[in-house]
Amino acid sequence: MAFLIRLIIIALIIYMFYRVLKFIFDPKRKLDAALESGTYYFHDDVKNVRKNFFIAMQGVLFEGEKYLGTTKEAFDVVSIFVWTESPDKLIGFSKEDFQFLEKEIRMNYPDADISWKSPIEQLMKKEGEA
Repeated sequence: MAFLIRLIIIALIIYMFYRVLKFIFDPKRKLDAALESGTYYFHDDVKNVRKNFFIAMQGVLFEGEKYLGTTKEAFDVVSIFVWTESPDKLIGFSKEDFQFLEKEIRMNYPDADISWKSPIEQLMKKEGEA
């Protein structure tokens, strides 16, 4: 009986250690921490096209939806639509900030055409007119 109790306690300790490590290395937790601190963090599952990616930058959360299509060589992500649920927090963002985000997205998806939701789209269009 004592051996069984010790075995259960050891299993419980191992399980708790596993849960703590899983919590520490959870990408969603890192994303939330980056949002709170106002730092940059890119969270994406590159191998899963169905999952959207998330970018935290200067306290704003951006979400990107990926669309699969054909390139010259293979099937790949050919279109990406990026938006934020809180456009009121975009105060202080410049074209250079969005160009930086585009560059970061293109690191993982070089063949993708990136589209922005308004009001970011309007700011990026003004760039082409100038």
